[in-house]
Amino acid sequence: MDFSASERTRDISERVKAFFDAELLPRHREWANWVGTQAGSPPWLDGLRDKARQLGLWNLALADLAIDEPGTRLSNQEFGAAAETMGRLPWASEVFNCHAPDTPNMITLQHAGTPEQKAQWLRPLLEGRIRSAFAMTEPAVGSSDATNLQFSMRRDGQDYVLNGSKWYCSGASHPRCRFLIVMGATDPAAARNQRHSAVIVPSDTPGLKIVRDLRFMGLQNPTSAASQLEFSDVRVPVSNLLGQEGQGFKVAQTRLGPARIHHCMRALGSAEVLIELMMARASERQTFGRVLADYDTVQRWIAESRIEVEQARLLVQRAAWLLDRDGHAGAWRDVSIIKVVVPRMVQGIADRAVQVFGAMGGSDDTPIHSIFAHMRAMRIADGPDEVHLRQIFRMENKPGWSVADSPYNTPFEV
Repeated sequence: MDFSASERTRDISERVKAFFDAELLPRHREWANWVGTQAGSPPWLDGLRDKARQLGLWNLALADLAIDEPGTRLSNQEFGAAAETMGRLPWASEVFNCHAPDTPNMITLQHAGTPEQKAQWLRPLLEGRIRSAFAMTEPAVGSSDATNLQFSMRRDGQDYVLNGSKWYCSGASHPRCRFLIVMGATDPAAARNQRHSAVIVPSDTPGLKIVRDLRFMGLQNPTSAASQLEFSDVRVPVSNLLGQEGQGFKVAQTRLGPARIHHCMRALGSAEVLIELMMARASERQTFGRVLADYDTVQRWIAESRIEVEQARLLVQRAAWLLDRDGHAGAWRDVSIIKVVVPRMVQGIADRAVQVFGAMGGSDDTPIHSIFAHMRAMRIADGPDEVHLRQIFRMENKPGWSVADSPYNTPFEV
């Protein structure tokens, strides 16, 4: 495994950072003031997106762009450094058209979409003209076991008729959202992994209603605002099916591997922000006649945070390398590992940062509490910790193991 960056990758990541420092960071307060009172993104964001595209910093997270599709193709491993920079602000990814849920939905359409679906939905996403959403989780069942999904997709002639509720549907509340990828049961009597399918549902389809916007721990990510949706006899043509009927899980897996890695990469950027903030606060805040940076406890918190970030980064790089080399089948174990490790790690650093800042750490004056809440949500989204830990255990659970038969358990002769 060689994680050294190529000259091209270094050039792109350095240009992303330079653009971030010059154009995005100075406008963060303006962005925060806008999303605090308005829906969607501020109107000036389109200008930044145009600049990013002109600079060749567009669709960086899509490894399989076709020759005629707009963007700069990077592998998952190559995308890492740029993704970390984007993760330093909650809205930065949107400027480069690398945000969730649109990028994972683009990947899904690339791999499972028909030529007609790609022309109607993928192309506008790639060009940044529309937004999209993803709807899988249901309020009435434990959706971490996707075979529990009860959302009905009944075939009626040349249509599917959709009925049921979905919630925490990322992106559905965005004013520019034009379609959703929806998971539901097309054959409840089939085998567990063949009951469900994925279909494209235009946002203006009759019978589709946004019940309410949702917050998590009091916070909402305006870039991919989540909603609760109700579907009442929503009709979509069979031609909106993604992949084959009954292969919804297979379709979903094409998006989940890269999506989880990209989330973890961005989370590393958030962790770096927390460490920088702790260093600054510890250097200027005094208690009992000494700055906080002079106390062993604070020094240990910051040192441990640095160790944990470096460890997590190596795990993320390996998972990205495996996904590029072997695809989802060869990388899913490592993707599960980072999905558990990274959010826990960043949440722990955020908790230390609150201690260093005191009451200020829980206020809107810093991003600490929002990072904490986002990491807590990330430990549930795209599979909770427990599901990933179970999968990791299964890789260790080799049949026929016995302590008595272990060569490491041979008693010493006296």
